[in-house]
Amino acid sequence: MTDPAAPVPADTPRPRDPRGMALYALLGFAAGLPFYMFSTVLTLRLQAHGVALAVIGFFAWVQLLPTLKFVWAPLLDRYSIPGFGRFWGKRRGWIMLAQLGIFSAMIAMALTAGDASLAITALFAVLLAFWTTTLEVAADAWRIELYPTQDEQGPIVAANLWGYRTAMVAAGSGALIVADGAGWVAAYLVIAVAAFLPFPLLVAMRPDGEGGGGRWVGLATGLVASLVILGAAALVTAAVGWAALSAAAGLGIGAGSNVTPYVLVLCMVPFLAMGAALPWIRNAAPTSRLRTSTVLGPYVDFFWRYGAGALLLMAFVSLYRMGDVLALNLSKPMIKGLGYSLTQIGRADSLVALVASMAGVGLGGWLATRWRMTWLLALGAVVAAAGNFGFVWLAHQRVDEALLYVSTAADQFGNGFAGAVFVVYLSLLVNPRYPGAQYAFLTGFAFLLPRLLAGAGGTMVGAIGYDGFFLLSGIVSLAAIPLLPLLARVAARPEDHA
Repeated sequence: MTDPAAPVPADTPRPRDPRGMALYALLGFAAGLPFYMFSTVLTLRLQAHGVALAVIGFFAWVQLLPTLKFVWAPLLDRYSIPGFGRFWGKRRGWIMLAQLGIFSAMIAMALTAGDASLAITALFAVLLAFWTTTLEVAADAWRIELYPTQDEQGPIVAANLWGYRTAMVAAGSGALIVADGAGWVAAYLVIAVAAFLPFPLLVAMRPDGEGGGGRWVGLATGLVASLVILGAAALVTAAVGWAALSAAAGLGIGAGSNVTPYVLVLCMVPFLAMGAALPWIRNAAPTSRLRTSTVLGPYVDFFWRYGAGALLLMAFVSLYRMGDVLALNLSKPMIKGLGYSLTQIGRADSLVALVASMAGVGLGGWLATRWRMTWLLALGAVVAAAGNFGFVWLAHQRVDEALLYVSTAADQFGNGFAGAVFVVYLSLLVNPRYPGAQYAFLTGFAFLLPRLLAGAGGTMVGAIGYDGFFLLSGIVSLAAIPLLPLLARVAARPEDHA
């Protein structure tokens, strides 16, 4: 792992240096393009093929992959990709591998766009989510290493999210417009090509590693290693998926099952496990296997530093983005059900969503350099809730594209503002000794409970309707605010070793 105390090279892009801003805008763009393709766009594709709403809700669990990134994030801190890592550096090497994974998974989703087998659709959606998440882990670790302070994080996070949200808008609106005219296969192929464009740019960048063996030898070695890794990942994913589907069938879980009670029980398990382990963690010595382990050490360190405050932090981060996550998968099927076409939804998700989202991100990043985090987090929760309430308002209006633009702008502005503030806040909680693993853990846990519940969203809509569902999602966003006064008292424990 990179030593955080090491001097930063003179040619490293600094936060307000255009090179640094451009770099992280590019990395955000590369990570944002695939996201809608395994979430919102996929739900509309499944709806078009007559898949039941409850089953579409289950596909939200594909988005659990980003919440589980702490499982493999330590590997990105410890190992380099052969060829890529030696010539371009550890972080950039993982980014290049992830881009190859994204491209191959997207091509596979295009070739199976008829959804004749939902199991195959789920397999490639999971692979796309996995490689997208891997790209984010590598980029986030690099960002935290290069820009460790709140003042530095604000502009870099804004640039990163501008790129990310620009890509999400391009993928969401572009894919829907292409699908309306040329079909789902063409839509996924177009986005696959666009998602791969940053790869040759990364190859052309000058070396960041040792550079031994030359650029083309490093590229060839990296491509061979990537082929092996991509194949292994596909086989493991298929085996795990088969086991999960077999277990669900054995338990009698199907499209008509009400899974909400089971999900709520699962949501309590992480808190109970963390609470039970806390006394042992807090008393662990610096040389304890718990704290020195490559796999567990970064996560144990977080609980060792924050103690009981870690449980409060976990509760807060689980609630803060829950409303947005709940709304993500079912907002577009609701809008389509109101009578809007894919092209109208695509237009709303293009320029309108982009401008509103970038305005929210920019304002959040700018205020992060000036306001206390407690006030910023509270404001972010309020504007995010307002965006969710906008869907309830839209459902009771006539079908009018201008009104769809208003609802979309409110949702995207709130999402962008709250997202920028949240990223800065989580980055400041991380120990610079474990940037990749701890940031992966925090962001993963932040979306674990919301995405578990989102998978039951279809059955929830069946029980309380779209109005009740989006009212609930907005109220949940506000539920994080009462925790802020307590959160302001949480401080990290000083390190007890060199």
